[in-house]
Amino acid sequence: MDNRVEPRNQRRPPKQLQAVKAGRRISGKEIPVLPSHKRRFRERLLKWYAQHGRDLPWRRTSDPYHILVSEIMLQQTQVDRVLPKYQEWLVKYPTMEELARAPLAEVQETWYPLGYNIRPVRLHSIACESLVRYGGSLPRDPEQLLSFKGIGRYTAGAIRSFAFREDAPILDTNVRRVLHRVFVSQGQAKGLPKNQAALWSLSRALIPKGRGYDFNQALMDFGATVCTARDPYCLLCPMRDFCKTYPFDPNA
Repeated sequence: MDNRVEPRNQRRPPKQLQAVKAGRRISGKEIPVLPSHKRRFRERLLKWYAQHGRDLPWRRTSDPYHILVSEIMLQQTQVDRVLPKYQEWLVKYPTMEELARAPLAEVQETWYPLGYNIRPVRLHSIACESLVRYGGSLPRDPEQLLSFKGIGRYTAGAIRSFAFREDAPILDTNVRRVLHRVFVSQGQAKGLPKNQAALWSLSRALIPKGRGYDFNQALMDFGATVCTARDPYCLLCPMRDFCKTYPFDPNA
């Protein structure tokens, strides 16, 4: 598809018209996306990531425990604050077993000053449960991962994608914002459960086969550095020619 303006009196094919209209809001559990837009989004996002992706220590490992630690630490905490604590943590607790055998009070003290202090309690609980049920490992099966208290749908998807290299969808704050802006409309990405179900479905549908790791990392980086919450860099965005939110209106 090119950038030519379509005459007002030219009728769109019915399926295309339905997809464009449906893109303005979330209806049901699916977000219709034109195949050309899906293809462009995948190709451009991966090209952008190859040039601008961040070099982060948890991207140099496929250890499920290390991935788990990074994901728990990154909940509601900026990357710059997590980096030194992630390294310190793995020096002190290099394996799930060593974390499980450490006193909880010591674990909580080691966590300081990341804040949101229920997180080290949950991480310690996961380690203890993992040691009892799986000998200190994390299972690949999504239902088994979700059975751990402290591992939700996003964290399970991240472990499957980044540790086990599966084409598993993710939907954190950054990914939700990117998908909602590009394929839905202005406004808030958070909302009714059916809206979240539709975004989860879209996240899964967009993953190129066999590229889940890079694609998901790219989505998170793109949301963190380009399609930011308050002041997105729209003029630098490779999606702007088909983005539902371009040009961005902070008051919408």
